[in-house]
Amino acid sequence: MLKIKFLGAAKCVTGSCHMVTIEDINILFDCGLFQSHDESDYENEELKFDPKDIDFVILSHSHVDHSGRIPLLYKKGYEGRVICTKPTVDLSECLLKDAAKIQGEDTYFENLERQKKDMEPLQPLYEMKDVEEAIKHFEGFDYEEEIKLTDNIKLKFHDAGHILGSAICELIISSSKGEITRVVFTGDIGNTNKDILKDPQTGLKADYLIMESTYGDRSHNDKDVYPEFLEIARSTMEAGGNLIIPCFSLGRTQEIIYMLNKFVEDGKLKGCSVYVDSPLASSLTDIFKKYEEYFDRAAQRLIAKGDDPLNFNGLHFVKTNEEAEEVQSVKEKAIIIVAGGLHDGGRVANHLKNNLTREECGIIVTSYQGRASIGSKLLKGEKNVRVSGENLEVKAKVHYIGGLSCHADKEGLFQWIESLEKSPSKVFLVHGEEENIQCFNEKLVQSGYDAITVDYMQEIELEYN
Repeated sequence: MLKIKFLGAAKCVTGSCHMVTIEDINILFDCGLFQSHDESDYENEELKFDPKDIDFVILSHSHVDHSGRIPLLYKKGYEGRVICTKPTVDLSECLLKDAAKIQGEDTYFENLERQKKDMEPLQPLYEMKDVEEAIKHFEGFDYEEEIKLTDNIKLKFHDAGHILGSAICELIISSSKGEITRVVFTGDIGNTNKDILKDPQTGLKADYLIMESTYGDRSHNDKDVYPEFLEIARSTMEAGGNLIIPCFSLGRTQEIIYMLNKFVEDGKLKGCSVYVDSPLASSLTDIFKKYEEYFDRAAQRLIAKGDDPLNFNGLHFVKTNEEAEEVQSVKEKAIIIVAGGLHDGGRVANHLKNNLTREECGIIVTSYQGRASIGSKLLKGEKNVRVSGENLEVKAKVHYIGGLSCHADKEGLFQWIESLEKSPSKVFLVHGEEENIQCFNEKLVQSGYDAITVDYMQEIELEYN
């Protein structure tokens, strides 16, 4: 018996979680948080299975939409291992501790409001002690290392090129007759020709493929992003404004630092200060430096010459609340990289309030934006947006640089699946909003693939020898 049950990231882009059952062995690919307001139908609190029934957890990478409910697994009784790459162990510890901290703060303020209404207090999904317990069970492995799970089930990780340590996960199942069935989960597939990281591994084998499709309906800007980014930075600095770059602390932040390092050290960008307003990003950047062997050849050549590609004169990491308040008071010639993407709250909200209404300033959107997000509204050209309860008139210039995405676009996804040694018997599409995923589904079907867009909680039994 071989079954797959889709417990998250089904017609949405968070909550990655898929259970593969091989006879009496239950293997969980990822166990991530549902994060978007658009995904209110999905519950983080209620796992749709008994954690005690899970034998192994295989984590594709450390982003919390893939890892964020793992501490809850242990809180509810899971006692097994979390198997991932070596960088993913370190990165997950940082990200999950940050997630626990945010949940604790959010719950505290929510309970203040509930107390006024004489309502029962809420409990956070998990606490720091649950993260610390979970991390004890993480085990890190190298790419291409063969990992024995049972006598007839092995695992290999291949470089997904998405973030540091991200993996395409290959389950290799041997039958009593000696025949092999491969179940491959892509995790998130990275963009090609990106700074710092290597391209996604191609040419793999897969009988059954669980494949992401975040950008299954669109193409990134194929042109070189360096000149575009440099021109935006220069023009904003010359206008005397600030350039706000909301982005994830892991991956995107390090890539932008890498680019700015080149601009500054080549003398192409002068007279500005660069602030990374995220204590988490500072810690994650230190982890990047620990795993330089995972970098691509260009980054390794810089390191060999004695150049730290993630540091330069004028770069400041903001680590305390006092430093954060100082950065918020800066009015000109600052490039501010702020954690968390574009959302309604936290540090990014303060920077939006301080700069969005000023025509000399700029905002760069660098990542996927959900339908209801502030970023989506800005990209649509809306002239007024609501940020933390305050209506703001949009006067700043809004830019979008799609080439910075750490997800492959529809062409990249298609080229990756075309690189497989043979067509999979079935392709299950996950991790994409419904219209995006359906567009890619149609492309695959038209190209001869047996592909389906799965539903939440859908279970499919498959043939294997």
